[in-house]
Amino acid sequence: MSPETVAAPAAAATKDTGGDSDRARSRARAARNRLYLVHGSRVLLLIAVLGLWEWLARAEVIDPFHFSMPSRIWEQMRTWAVDGTAQGSLWEQVWYTLYEALLGWMIGVVAGVVLGIVLGRIRFLADVLGPYIKVLNALPRIVLAPIFLIWFGLGPASKIASAVVLVFFPVFFNAFQGAREVDRNLVANSRILGAGNRQVTLQVVIPSATSWIFTSLHVSFGFALIGAIVGEYIGATKGLGLLVAASQGTFNSAGVYAAMAILAVVALLAEGLLTFLEKRLFRWKPAEAGSDR
Repeated sequence: MSPETVAAPAAAATKDTGGDSDRARSRARAARNRLYLVHGSRVLLLIAVLGLWEWLARAEVIDPFHFSMPSRIWEQMRTWAVDGTAQGSLWEQVWYTLYEALLGWMIGVVAGVVLGIVLGRIRFLADVLGPYIKVLNALPRIVLAPIFLIWFGLGPASKIASAVVLVFFPVFFNAFQGAREVDRNLVANSRILGAGNRQVTLQVVIPSATSWIFTSLHVSFGFALIGAIVGEYIGATKGLGLLVAASQGTFNSAGVYAAMAILAVVALLAEGLLTFLEKRLFRWKPAEAGSDR
């Protein structure tokens, strides 16, 4: 065999490898450019909405007393941050609400995951408790906040309880469905290999249901914030919900919007953290179709 015959396939392989590398760099560049475009469009949309709101309020097309304007809202947040609120420093109010929401969220998540997995694995318990859970889920859970206030008082316990009942049900139903949707072949193969019920649950069912559970975590933290805020709005000594109630009582629309803006920032930060953790935990999963477009 001549040297030219041997060199030709090697050159072709090198060319193919170089082409694959160029295509990979091109896809990465396109994905990066699209990410910049998406983020830039989001910022421009926010600026446009805030600018239009400011202009409409200054031109008195909308009533600035009732609708306020972004400049007044910013000034209110700056005043709270520098001078504090009537209930104490702004950061104390943020931490108080975040503490209630986080604790209620964690309790609701743990209870929802445990009960969801257990009922998903034990059909008899699901048949017995299923109607009661459906009835409780049908109740408007926000109206339980005054009851919790009577039971637990003005302290954080009543707000944590409100957060728990709002978080529990979406997490429970996702965990329950995830436990029911486990691939039966995986369970059967585990049984063949000698795995007991406990091993099947810990090593097959829970890992398979994790993606279902994480789907509910994104929504449930927002519910936890709602539970804490509603509880504080009804009756509290501290918290962002109390700021909303106090601002409403003095017809300070800028204060209401400022508290809502702070809550939005907290929710976005929590969503970003959950998304980061989900990507770290599920790096093994293939990207969904169309996710790179």
